Amino acid sequence: MSILAIMIPITLLLAGGFLALFFWAVGQGQFEDLVTPAHELLVEDELEECKLNNNLNRKHQEE
Repeated sequence: MSILAIMIPITLLLAGGFLALFFWAVGQGQFEDLVTPAHELLVEDELEECKLNNNLNRKHQEE
């Protein structure tokens, strides 16, 4: 039973710490836009492909 006297306060401190970190992250705007970063990876690849194709087309036109 004495272990409960140790574990309960430790658990409450950990839970409070994680709750404080969560509210800090929300305040910093970490959860404002969850969709765009995932789509940026796809768009970024498409932009690089377009740039590569444009460079190849320019080289062919110069020849």
